[in-house]
Amino acid sequence: MSDVGVAEIPVDEEERPLPPPEPPVRHVLLDGPILRTLLWLAWPNTLALTAGTCVVIAETSYIGRLGVEPLAAMALVFPCVILTMTMSGGAMGGAVASAIARAIGAGDRERASVLAAHALLIGICFGLVFMLGMLIFGPKLLELLGGRGNVLAQAIAYAQIFFGGAVIPWLMNSMAGVLRGTGNMKLPSFLMLLSAFCQIVLGGALALGIGPIPSFGMRGVAAGSLIAFSLSLSVMGWYLFSGRAGVVPKLRGLRIQAAMFVDILKVGAIACFSPLQSVLSVSIFTHMLARFGTEVLAGYGIGARLEFLLTSISFAVGIASVPMVGMAIGARKIARARRIAWIAGAVTFLSMGTIGTLLAFFPDLWVNIFTNDPNVRATSRQYLATAAPMYAFIGLSLSMYFSSQGAAKVLGPVLAQTARLVFIAGGGWWLSTHDASAGSFFVLAASSMVMIGMVSTASVVFTRWGPKASVAKVRPALS
Repeated sequence: MSDVGVAEIPVDEEERPLPPPEPPVRHVLLDGPILRTLLWLAWPNTLALTAGTCVVIAETSYIGRLGVEPLAAMALVFPCVILTMTMSGGAMGGAVASAIARAIGAGDRERASVLAAHALLIGICFGLVFMLGMLIFGPKLLELLGGRGNVLAQAIAYAQIFFGGAVIPWLMNSMAGVLRGTGNMKLPSFLMLLSAFCQIVLGGALALGIGPIPSFGMRGVAAGSLIAFSLSLSVMGWYLFSGRAGVVPKLRGLRIQAAMFVDILKVGAIACFSPLQSVLSVSIFTHMLARFGTEVLAGYGIGARLEFLLTSISFAVGIASVPMVGMAIGARKIARARRIAWIAGAVTFLSMGTIGTLLAFFPDLWVNIFTNDPNVRATSRQYLATAAPMYAFIGLSLSMYFSSQGAAKVLGPVLAQTARLVFIAGGGWWLSTHDASAGSFFVLAASSMVMIGMVSTASVVFTRWGPKASVAKVRPALS
């Protein structure tokens, strides 16, 4: 009997370091079937992002009722707004989700709570930077972008309100990142739906005036957005600090730790260059096409709107892959993390490629929504026939970008975006000096999509995921 007891001791000691049974959501993210779990996490994001597209359409509609100048003003300030939202949501928000997920995957919820508090501090700091930057330098920037006269005045009016409250969307997206890092996609997505509804109602009411509410014009549009964001922020704050998320930001007695900032910013700071370069690429390409006239520019714009709409699919799947990859990395399941990346990439590649190819063959399904002008329609058909099938590679690149965020190895996909920017700028310059047709520029756009997809994928293939020390730690346990 004593021999049996002695023999059992080493077995117990070997089993003791194994992590305790995990909560249901964590178990699903770490051990559940990848495709089903990925789609289960992605569908709320798809609904929420579709609602965001409805907001853009609705805002364009009621701003148009204010006149042509407010429409032009919105077009002027819109890139700045998009940059703020994509940086705070997709870039830094994804970095926050990655850091939280890796901590939970490693079984360290205490670290996850401290990371959450530091994430809120980062959101406040970046929000203040955007606020001060746009309030001080915004008018000059909008003037450099081409704003003049009343158009410039209207754009400044919008920017003063929206960026005066820039901390609100940054904090909102930081909290959403914390929730997504725990695997909770439904609450942030539901609040995005609620926020979209409030933006449409409040923005329209404050912009146009209704009943006792006077018309505030562009300031009203901006105020409607901030009020809607504040509602979402309040609900997420209550949910997080009540402990319902399983991760409570530890603000009381918080000791600032540089390592926590580094864990988030080593992904987020680099990731922020991706939306910046994306906006620059579109701006440069649009500027080069402007030489062909309004009709060509309008035709390209219709095709670009489709790309923007389809990007929401890759964003929904990509942001769902962040906590799955992050938890797998934290749990040292590197092979599973890579399988998640490849499956997410395949989903976005096939879905965006299928829709893009369909509209390349039947472009009028999309073009007829926007215009009856025969010249614009002809240009749109030509662009879609050339570029729409290549949207698959845009989806692939975005999926690799988000999966790399989960693995905290985002540099490769960001450099792929840099390569695309250089490719478009250099290729566009060469085409411009050789009197190339608009069709040649469309080929350039399509080629750049293939390039960024392939380079992003190659960066994931050749980048080591997981800490180097993990091999040394795991092997003794297996021996």
